[in-house]
Amino acid sequence: MYAVIRRYKFDPKNSEEINHRISDVFVHLISKTPGFIDYYWLDSGEGEGASLSVFRDQAGAEESVHIAAKFVEQHLGLLLGEPELIQGGIRARGTALAEHPLLKEVEVAPAELEGPYNQAFSKSINNPDEFWGEAAEQIVWIKKWDKVLDDSNQPFYRWFTGGIVNTCYNALDRHVDEGNGDRLALIYDSPVAGDFVRKYSYRELRDQVAKFAGVLVAQGVSKGDRVIVYMPMVPEAAVAMLACARIGAVHSVVFGGFAANELAVRINDAKPKVIVSASCGLEPNRIVDYKPLLDGAIELSEAKPEKTIILQRRQHPCSLNAGFDLDWDEQMAAAKPADCVAVAATDPLYILYTSGTTGEPKGVVRDNGGHLVALKWTMKNIYNVEPGDVYWAASDIGWVVGHSYIIYAPLINGNTTLIYEGKPVGTPDAGAFWRVIADHNVRVLFTAPTAFRAIKREDPNAELMQKYDLSSLQALYLAGERTDPDTLEWAQQILQRPVIDHWWQTETGWAIAANCMGLEPLPVKPGSPTKPVPGWNVQVIDENCEEVPRGEIGAICVKLPLPPGTLPTLYNNNHRYINSYLTEFPGYYATADAGYMDEDGYVYIMARTDDVINVAGHRLSTGGMEEVLGRHPDVAECAVVGVADSFKGQLPVGFLVLKMGVTRPHEEIIKEVVQMVREHIGPVAAFKQASVVDRLPKTRSGKILRGTIQKIADNEPWKMPATIDDPVIIHEITEILEELGYASARA
Repeated sequence: MYAVIRRYKFDPKNSEEINHRISDVFVHLISKTPGFIDYYWLDSGEGEGASLSVFRDQAGAEESVHIAAKFVEQHLGLLLGEPELIQGGIRARGTALAEHPLLKEVEVAPAELEGPYNQAFSKSINNPDEFWGEAAEQIVWIKKWDKVLDDSNQPFYRWFTGGIVNTCYNALDRHVDEGNGDRLALIYDSPVAGDFVRKYSYRELRDQVAKFAGVLVAQGVSKGDRVIVYMPMVPEAAVAMLACARIGAVHSVVFGGFAANELAVRINDAKPKVIVSASCGLEPNRIVDYKPLLDGAIELSEAKPEKTIILQRRQHPCSLNAGFDLDWDEQMAAAKPADCVAVAATDPLYILYTSGTTGEPKGVVRDNGGHLVALKWTMKNIYNVEPGDVYWAASDIGWVVGHSYIIYAPLINGNTTLIYEGKPVGTPDAGAFWRVIADHNVRVLFTAPTAFRAIKREDPNAELMQKYDLSSLQALYLAGERTDPDTLEWAQQILQRPVIDHWWQTETGWAIAANCMGLEPLPVKPGSPTKPVPGWNVQVIDENCEEVPRGEIGAICVKLPLPPGTLPTLYNNNHRYINSYLTEFPGYYATADAGYMDEDGYVYIMARTDDVINVAGHRLSTGGMEEVLGRHPDVAECAVVGVADSFKGQLPVGFLVLKMGVTRPHEEIIKEVVQMVREHIGPVAAFKQASVVDRLPKTRSGKILRGTIQKIADNEPWKMPATIDDPVIIHEITEILEELGYASARA
């Protein structure tokens, strides 16, 4: 029986975060002052008010209980209520905390009272050499680095200079050498190829990669040469990428099915020695013939590859040009396996092209050493997975998510990765993701919010989910575009598991802001990807590089240096790298995203900086308006763009995609959403126009093409985006804009 028990009630706001901090305080007290208190208990109260109970197993110890509570108040700024007597005598009053003999000798270092996230973040910013040096010990190095962060040539910061390493060894051979060769490395699941499934152990995948590396070597490919990979979502694409890494060649993956002229632009910039491709790609209702696109691109390009290597798919084989086009299977049958080649940590691993505002793509470079270290660190600290867990990034190898979290990070960490050749809906239905999770015991799913919006539209009550056993699933991670609160809440409701929004870019290679579940789960705030990840000194600033007050929208930037694994430059274009990212805000990397940080340090990404519109002098976020529209019960998906207005500068226009089965008159729904924006944002938004559409124009990765819609609405010149999923949608949107009085109707 405890002699003294006191319960203190406190404001339950942010109680989960407070609980972590209180726990840190008491762990500190118990370790530093044995016998001062014996036990404590936290109760969230479930809406009735959170409480802290302090226990002391000694008669006459009321004062120490009280002092412990006051210690919490002082160090956390937490106001505790008057104590409720549970057991024991009257609490002591009047003793000054600093004078109490049991606490007099206790010196509290701030870090000791911080949770694991705060400690890691502080260390990463204040002592990056130590932080990333420790993380780098998880990688197998041929030769360790001379310097963790090399800032001798600013703004071109480099990580792990002097280090020698091989990425393929760390992704494959290491696991075989450490006795895990029989562990499952890769699962290929293709509903569009006839529900075909193939699995590879680490040893089997290592052997396939070594053989294809030998194929490349036989064609004269060596360290530093570029190889373009233009393939569908098949395991051979992963083999090709890892084979390049094995021999020190630099791969550049181009999304399979890209138009010939866009592929030609990338060929001219990368100047590949070899192009690896396939005869076709498979879509739910059609076959995409790759060979004519590839031949057309090579004909258009000035830089010609010496050879192509073509994977013949049984669904649609193609004819090969003798002496120039080589058959994948024939080459593999004759290949001699190639060993790993030592490369510098600062040597390029790959080039990934991303769209530029000038229309010319930017070749984002990723190096070997920093990339290895950062991605290995993220798998445990952000995604909280252990070697052997099945990790599924439902993306495409043509995008950065596919590079980082289909191919490299899971394999570097010893996970089982999954290549899925299908869609969230239509292959065969909106239960496709649930089927894959159940069949393969997926522990973590990473996908884009647009995938869940598509599932929600087809199956709003998640009835198809009930057919599958999802007990293996630990968490869902969303990225690729802003996660609207409605989609977040729907996913949380149906899954009853953590749903984690996180934010990053092609250029960054991994998350800028996230809820680092392996470090310390933080409370989820809908609309926010949580806090900056360790390594990322995120600040919200104005045009003078001054931080704006918390809660105010500004440009979201990252104070240099960027952490490892990010782009050190653009391929063969240092000048454009500086102009694109480092000039607008000197000393910072400009993300081109706008948003704010709240009083708790949570980041909110509201829009691209060019999506912040100016309505009669008021800077307003289109993302904020989309949040409101998304709350309407009939709306499955939406977009808001700012169109030019001679009187107010710009006016917002909304586009609504309704849930399946909604039959209400569109005019009623539009009237309701207009009123919702007025109520939640105010008349200042001047939101008065919206239209119901069947679908929104998107890239293949799910990003809504708001900038293109805006240009069409303003009757400005525009170019069909190379990454668009279906060009026909642009014509549909143009007709709707004309009906609203925009586009050509402005003339």
